[in-house]
Amino acid sequence: MSNTKRPTTEISLLGRDYVIACDPGEEAKLERAARYLDRAMQGIQAQSKLLGNERIAIMAALNITHELLEAMDEHRAGEANLNRLNERLEQALSQTRKP
Repeated sequence: MSNTKRPTTEISLLGRDYVIACDPGEEAKLERAARYLDRAMQGIQAQSKLLGNERIAIMAALNITHELLEAMDEHRAGEANLNRLNERLEQALSQTRKP
């Protein structure tokens, strides 16, 4: 077992600070993700001050997961469209090469 300590980064979610271990060079990505999550959590909190932080975190996670899945679906649809266009282009090119 290694005694090497991973670097840490401090993030803030709903005004509470957390120290998170992350791989070297990944600090900026972690901070960006934390800012995104914090904004999502603040938006949910603003809609209902009665929700606890745990429920806010779960709702934010579900919303962000939904956004991710929608983006992945759009990406796949875009790839499928590009593949269809590429096939049409290949067919058109092969027809122009025939004598």
